[in-house]
Amino acid sequence: MTETSSNPARGGAQPGRIGIGLELDATHLKILEVLRENGRISVAALAERVGISRANAYTRFEALRADGAIRRFTAEIDHVRTGLGITALIFVTVRQQMWRQFRAELAAMPEVEYCAITTGQHDAMIQVRMADVAAVHAMVTERLAGIPAVKATETVFILDEVIRRPYVLPGDRAGGRAAPRRAAPEPAGPAGAAGSGVSAGSGSAAGPGSEVPLGKMRFVGAAEGRGRLQQDG
Repeated sequence: MTETSSNPARGGAQPGRIGIGLELDATHLKILEVLRENGRISVAALAERVGISRANAYTRFEALRADGAIRRFTAEIDHVRTGLGITALIFVTVRQQMWRQFRAELAAMPEVEYCAITTGQHDAMIQVRMADVAAVHAMVTERLAGIPAVKATETVFILDEVIRRPYVLPGDRAGGRAAPRRAAPEPAGPAGAAGSGVSAGSGSAAGPGSEVPLGKMRFVGAAEGRGRLQQDG
């Protein structure tokens, strides 16, 4: 299972369904759990770990790939060993009429590992890995600051990456059982204190028809320009 698959997820597909028309069941999720530990495991070993026949394991694995539930296989590297021991998060405030330029400029920066549009005080978060602090400083002051679309930046250096998982599955939070769709959030522990995409507030927010309050969270609406960025993509 070392080959790479780049099948995109189908835009009209329903979450939790695969290409053969069956809902993802416990066996599918178990396959994904095993692959998370070892993406190069053989079909025979995968079948043994999951407790199904080899033919069944192969059929389910190929269905997950064909549907896009498994997007691709890649290698996880040690960034320190490769000379990129400094990781930083750069929070960016974008001029709202210049989202298209901001996106184009970021696409030309191969050192950007991850970028997301966010709610809250800033408009976007960029993650970069560099050889040293000076390299991060040069990128922020010479490259990002030189982009007309960038109004302001705030840089945060990561001291220790406490948890890094390839991906999470529905049963992880509930100790192997599928978690309910609308559940009250667990109290934030030391490892869960890193950004959650929402900002703390005194009010509680819940979607229409929600039966369980989401706790003390305040969602900050995205500016109009951010919606256009998604439409442009």
